[in-house]
Amino acid sequence: MKRRWLLPLLTIAPMLMGAEQPKLVPDVSQRQIDIIYSFTGAELLLFGAILYPGGRAPTKPPEIAVVIKGPPEPVLVREKARIAGIWINADSAAYRSVPSFYALASSKPIGSIVQPRTAVIYELGIDNLQLSPSSGGDPAEARRFEEGVVDLKRRGGYYSESAHGVEISEGVLYRARIAIPARVPVGRYTAETYLIQDGRVIAAATRDIDIAKSGFEAFVARWAEKHAIIYGLVAIALSLALGWAAGQISDRLKR
Repeated sequence: MKRRWLLPLLTIAPMLMGAEQPKLVPDVSQRQIDIIYSFTGAELLLFGAILYPGGRAPTKPPEIAVVIKGPPEPVLVREKARIAGIWINADSAAYRSVPSFYALASSKPIGSIVQPRTAVIYELGIDNLQLSPSSGGDPAEARRFEEGVVDLKRRGGYYSESAHGVEISEGVLYRARIAIPARVPVGRYTAETYLIQDGRVIAAATRDIDIAKSGFEAFVARWAEKHAIIYGLVAIALSLALGWAAGQISDRLKR
């Protein structure tokens, strides 16, 4: 008789243990973003609920951090140096896998709600991104180039952080808004939501977002990929034709 009860108890034990931790039920306002000629950017709404064991929020509710990551891409960074009064390319560094887009929003400053080790593991914060350099080297030099990559991404609007970008209502419902710039790279993005308590991540969930070109832009992109040489020749011919036309118009206006 005892053995009959042993197997069912072993089966439901993991479920009972999992029920002791809260769970996330996240969603995003758009799973598909189409880029057309008039695309000026978008604003994504990330929202959801926290399901607590027993249905009651604790006295001190957890914090929330949401991250949107773009597809990884290789990056080559060059450092310019002035030699004999001329600026030329000097040192360079290559990276195999750099997030093309990264946006973090949290209910409080990320450094105040998560332990440093946890922040590195989950890449919570721009300073904790793992950029995967192609080769090793001097740590100080590597750090300088990493800062250069991050600075370029920040200035382009592709990397951002919002210390109070997540609103939590009654310790249960949450929402965050993250802007997507007009010149965002296309591909598969991930919207990651983290539930944080006592400096640790106690629950996480992910949703996928597809950003793709649509209409005439998609046709041009596909055609350029399949017929790269012809596309380049056509682009040069159009540039020459437009330059010649502009010169003719300018001459007529001067007469």
